[in-house]
Amino acid sequence: MSDARLSGPAEEGKTANIIYILYLVAVIFGLTAIIGVVMAYINKGEAPAWLQSHYQFQIRTFWIGLLFSVVGVASSVILVGWLVLLFTLIWWIVRCVKGMKMLSHGVEHPDPTSWMFG
Repeated sequence: MSDARLSGPAEEGKTANIIYILYLVAVIFGLTAIIGVVMAYINKGEAPAWLQSHYQFQIRTFWIGLLFSVVGVASSVILVGWLVLLFTLIWWIVRCVKGMKMLSHGVEHPDPTSWMFG
C-alpha cells in the first residue's frame, strides 16, 4: 500500500466539514459552535479561494446565528421570540447542510455573505 496522502477537494475540505459538523452538534451542545468558529478563523487565511468561501460562510453563520438567538431570547417574553428561535434553529441546520453539500462537491460557496439560507 502507498503512503501517499489523498489530495483534492475532499481532503482540502476536511476541516471545513468538521466545522459544519461542530455547528450541527451545537444544536444540542452549544459550545461546539465556538470551537467551530475559532477553527474557521484560524484556517481561512491559508485555504484555497474556493474553501475560503466556506470558512467565510461558516463565520457569518456563527455571528448571524448568535444575533438571531439573542433577538429570540430577548423577545421570548412576548412569545414571538419562540418563533424567532425556531426559525434560527431551522436556518442554522439548513445552512450547515447546504454548505456540507457544496463542500462535498468541491465547489465554492456561491453566496458566502448571505443572511438567509445561503
